[in-house]
Amino acid sequence: QFYLPLSLKDDDSGDHDQDNCSPKDGEKEKNDKEEKDSNTTKRKVEQFWRFYSHMIRPGDLTGHSDFHLFKEGVKPMWEDDANKSGGKWIIRLRKGLASRCWENLILAMLGEQFMVGEEICGAVVSVRFQEDIISIWNKTASDQATTARIRDTLRRVLNLPPNTIMEYKTHTDSINPLYEEFWGIICHSLLILLSSLT
Repeated sequence: QFYLPLSLKDDDSGDHDQDNCSPKDGEKEKNDKEEKDSNTTKRKVEQFWRFYSHMIRPGDLTGHSDFHLFKEGVKPMWEDDANKSGGKWIIRLRKGLASRCWENLILAMLGEQFMVGEEICGAVVSVRFQEDIISIWNKTASDQATTARIRDTLRRVLNLPPNTIMEYKTHTDSINPLYEEFWGIICHSLLILLSSLT
């Protein structure tokens, strides 16, 4: 398993004092900020690409493997504070599509194409024997407008056919069955142990 922090630092050393600005100065500063944001995004993508270009692609892996790409400070775990109220969009892919889809997804994340603010936590590509699975995790499962925007952007950046099945699953839905199964096994084991002692 790989964990890559999504955040790439940008040094912002400019003076942002806006006192005594005329309306023209304010518009110029707005244009300068938009240009700087565009350049920052470009630098982040270029910096990331330097690392990514040396990594093995998901489609070249054999066996059972997962790649995780999450924002800095966010662990790829349901229990992480950034993830616990969230969920994920899941797309099952036939073999041979994972590398292209994964690359398109991470470039869209770095390029902030989802336009949902800080809502995206990260993404996972899971390589399996018969299929591959891509998922994108977000912070707030209850925000239906945001989850719908993520779904629509995901469909567009991955160039998915209209009939592609996309499943949204909250992290609480993912945790509860595992939790219940775990305690079911523990309780069953204790009952066996207690019955053998009597």
